[in-house]
Amino acid sequence: MSIRINPSILAADFANFQRELQRIATADSAHVDIMDAHFVPNLTFGLPMVERLAEVSPVPLDVHLMIDDPDRWAADYASAGGDSVTFHVEAAADAVAVARSIRAKGARAGAALKPGTPLEPWIPLLDEIDMLLVMTVEPGFGGQEFMPSTMDKLRAAAELAAERGGSLHLQVDGGITLATIRTAAENGADTFVAGSSVFRSDDPAEAIASLRKTAEKAARAL
Repeated sequence: MSIRINPSILAADFANFQRELQRIATADSAHVDIMDAHFVPNLTFGLPMVERLAEVSPVPLDVHLMIDDPDRWAADYASAGGDSVTFHVEAAADAVAVARSIRAKGARAGAALKPGTPLEPWIPLLDEIDMLLVMTVEPGFGGQEFMPSTMDKLRAAAELAAERGGSLHLQVDGGITLATIRTAAENGADTFVAGSSVFRSDDPAEAIASLRKTAEKAARAL
């Protein structure tokens, strides 16, 4: 699979989102973190914001729901303009039903695992989703340090995906830099959420290109 770089707008200038999205026009998607101050101890955006971002973004929206009750809300975020909508399995009452509701709206479905959530109970869910997000930090805040301990889970997911021969994307989110993207790519990730390393660089386009090149080189070495 090709490498995908999805900068997180959590690191962008909140007062100038349209301009900030234009700065990442060479990315594959814009990663939009939805937090509800319940599932995680932070509050960010909601449906109206996603609708507006979809109107002005030059790239698709990769929506990450860090919220309670995705069973109720996930499909609405697909309708609001999310090209991909990822929910946390820890918050879902029926993860399969949530994934199917997202796909029914024409979006790609993703499922996220917190660092301490094991992969094994969710292996059957892999047939219902388009992307598995392995969190490399605890969800809720940007700017955290990458957790190498999550790489065993990522590698196991990559091996399962290869065995199944499907097109499951493997995403990592948290602390992604030129150093850590190499590690994640070597362990099977193909989709990378990078916040500060892109938006807080002098040249986001160059930062995206450097991250992509580094990940591609690591993936080719597998």
